[in-house]
Amino acid sequence: MANQLVLPTLDDLKSSVAPDVDAQVVASQWFSTFAGAMQSKNVTAVLNLLVDDVFWRDILALTWDFHTFQSTPCVKTFLADQLPLFTLSSFKVREDLVELQRPYPDITWIQAFFDFETTVGIGSGVFRLVPLADGSWKAHTVFTNLEDLKGFPEQNGPRRDHQPNHGKWAAKRAREIECVDEDPSVVIIGGGQSGLEVAARLKMLGMKTLVVEKNERIGDNWRKRYAALCLHDPVWYDHMPYIPFPSSWPVYTPALKLADWLESYAHSMELDVWTSATVMSVIPGTKGKKWTVTVQRADGKERIFEVNHVVFALGSGAGQIPDIPGQDDFKGQILHSSKHNLATDHSGKKVVVVGACTSAHDICADYVDNGVDVTMVQRSPSYVMSTKEGMPRFMGIFWEDGPPTDFADRVNASYPNSLLKLMHQRVTKDIAEADKELLDGLRNRGFKTNLGDDDSGFLLTALNEGGGYYLDVGASQMIIDGKIKLKSDGPISRFTHTGLLFEDGSTLDADVVVFATGYVDPRHSYRALLPESLHDKLYPIWGLDKEGELNSVWREVGGRSKDVELNGIWCMMGDLALCRFHSKHVALQIKSYEEGIFGTRYQ
Repeated sequence: MANQLVLPTLDDLKSSVAPDVDAQVVASQWFSTFAGAMQSKNVTAVLNLLVDDVFWRDILALTWDFHTFQSTPCVKTFLADQLPLFTLSSFKVREDLVELQRPYPDITWIQAFFDFETTVGIGSGVFRLVPLADGSWKAHTVFTNLEDLKGFPEQNGPRRDHQPNHGKWAAKRAREIECVDEDPSVVIIGGGQSGLEVAARLKMLGMKTLVVEKNERIGDNWRKRYAALCLHDPVWYDHMPYIPFPSSWPVYTPALKLADWLESYAHSMELDVWTSATVMSVIPGTKGKKWTVTVQRADGKERIFEVNHVVFALGSGAGQIPDIPGQDDFKGQILHSSKHNLATDHSGKKVVVVGACTSAHDICADYVDNGVDVTMVQRSPSYVMSTKEGMPRFMGIFWEDGPPTDFADRVNASYPNSLLKLMHQRVTKDIAEADKELLDGLRNRGFKTNLGDDDSGFLLTALNEGGGYYLDVGASQMIIDGKIKLKSDGPISRFTHTGLLFEDGSTLDADVVVFATGYVDPRHSYRALLPESLHDKLYPIWGLDKEGELNSVWREVGGRSKDVELNGIWCMMGDLALCRFHSKHVALQIKSYEEGIFGTRYQ
């Protein structure tokens, strides 16, 4: 079975589960042996507790990196290399978080949480045990995660400031924001959700951090996008660290509402933010620190900071417009979706939107709502699911009356992406059956659909490509009804004076062409600030590596090699949920560097 990616079905395991199985007893017995084996560094004993095609995912706790090991030979190598480097202790199963689960009739496992400690850290874990033919239970998945650093707890709860402040708070905050008395240890470039969440995490670890935002206000990265923008993720998935959304918050957040929330979040968390400020360069430091960061304020004055850590939190980067011949010949307007604002800007005009994923659908629907003639040009198939049918199935753990967010985050992270793909192939099929009428209607109009990467829906498509899907909130019906016109029968050949010419000889007249065609390589933003000598040192950002982990995200961008030239240059990006969970991982890595306790990234 090793290295064969299959779900642990009862048929495949040649097993069954007794109706009176005691999950607590099974989990306790397995975990007692597991804890003893880990503490004694007995690799063979640990392997005896795992199925052949086990998945073990570790985030920082045992590798100081993000790794997924699949199959016992891979896990054996990992444990043999890493267990000698750590002193492990204080293993304890969370008896209140042990549960027999049946995600499908032919899949049964016991899921349990546990806590443990390493030499320098406090960890958490999740394991899932599956039944074998001989009546024993072994782990199909193990997840180990660094939660905190020993001796450096977050400064909240009982460790908050207990001293009264009579009339001095405003002046104190003004000095902190301007870095009058203390320069930052960390500079974060970008004040969107990813930058703010890392800043909040670092503040809780006692690290002076400055967020540099080029826009006039925090939240402008959402305010200045197209007016119809609304999150398609549910509110329970999108909470931010320390300050969750109120219980009255709508399920799907309008962009303008989120923009205001980000601004209030920065204020409430007392984050040090410079708006209308631009990082001009990030170059190797010369005064005992790794990096020299030059920041220009709105008045043109510059401030230079010497820091060990620079976090790039710039999102997807600049919009990408395909190089289609004849653009200079076109008499109308060409723009990328990231520069589009109001549908009414183009009242009375013929608009063509090139692209068939989230932004394209949102923008087309907005044009229809405002009486603008719009045609969508689809160049390749898209994955489509309705939020009504899809979200409760994909996001069930992040839903009304779901578990606490911290619990849900760890359950979510405990599924390696390669295993998640197998689970999502089933879920995607279920959703497609529920959405049959919608999908048939789209296909009848000529809209090309698929089921995502390897028929696994939208999540892995998003992780691999950063797009390629639409979570339907109404635009699909507009396509079916013909309100959004559609052209999907061939590639674009070139622009003409009056619109687009396609390779089959057909044409499409347009006054405005909006390209909803994704974004450039995220490394473009790094290369704009780093010296040219470092450009080729940057590893790919985003997309899944051979282990199923995202490239470079939530860690340094120079890869796992021993080349230290990009040490201290960090990548922070992702949706609200990913940023919420992994912002702490970025902060823990930076803090451990500064305290001299960071280990060696496992190769």
